[in-house]
Amino acid sequence: METLLYSAEIVHEDGTYKLVVHDMVRNTVQVTLVPKSAVDKLPTFLSVLSAKLGTVPAQGRR
Repeated sequence: METLLYSAEIVHEDGTYKLVVHDMVRNTVQVTLVPKSAVDKLPTFLSVLSAKLGTVPAQGRR
């Protein structure tokens, strides 16, 4: 059985980017501003992390 612990999204609003992390266990939300350069590097970061952990990147939730 799959249990969702966290969900994260990046929101673009009025020229700023926000990382929004939902903690499903504690029912909390954390928001932090992130620079566009970090947003642009996210796909590369995820690929490197997957390669380092030896996992296959997911193509979306099912």
